[in-house]
Amino acid sequence: MMKLLNVLAAHAEPIGLKQMAIRTGLHPSSAHRILGVMVEKGFVERVEPSSYQLGIKLLELGNLVKDRLNVRQAALPFMQKLRDELDETVNLTLRQGDEIVYVERVSGGKSMMRVVQVIGTRAPLHITAVGKIFLAQDGPHGCEEYARRSGMPAFTKNTITSAQKLAEAVKEASRDGFAIDDEEAERGVCCIGAGIYDSAAKVVAGLSVSAPADRVNFKWAGKVKETADEISRVLGYRG
Repeated sequence: MMKLLNVLAAHAEPIGLKQMAIRTGLHPSSAHRILGVMVEKGFVERVEPSSYQLGIKLLELGNLVKDRLNVRQAALPFMQKLRDELDETVNLTLRQGDEIVYVERVSGGKSMMRVVQVIGTRAPLHITAVGKIFLAQDGPHGCEEYARRSGMPAFTKNTITSAQKLAEAVKEASRDGFAIDDEEAERGVCCIGAGIYDSAAKVVAGLSVSAPADRVNFKWAGKVKETADEISRVLGYRG
């Protein structure tokens, strides 16, 4: 499949099956079978009975990657500034399905005790601050559906495991523009999160500050939201 995609990418015009088979070393029947699946999934378009070109699905995926890279690039200087002000770990997260994924972080360096979220780590939406922000965008029905799908497993004694309580927390997040994780994902760790919006007013990422529970100051919420708003404006959000 990758060989076929590379051959298609190297040609601006549609290319025939026979040529692709020669260039990839695949038997024509094998190339035809693989291309058939790729056409079905939208990765390749059949222009004529035996000619092909790259499909629109690749454009959609490419735009997703581009948007994510743009968010990271736009967010990093603001994350560093917030880290310098609070001397705590600042995280950037994206949503994938019913989870958030940590894609960037900057850590405070002065304190002995630090909270570090490993890049690539995932967490269910209901146990995180930014997860509640993403759920707020889904609306009440979407929140209910998430509760049903996920089963809302407990990670600590503070984890919200009731659909009604989750709905209340999500409603507060929608009203306030930020959300709290009060030792819900991990004992001894608290988090304050806010949403980052794009030009279409869609939450595309979450910004959060994590700190030990005995050191966190929930008054930081205003600063976290302000920083998230600054990043949003860079991405074209006008509020």
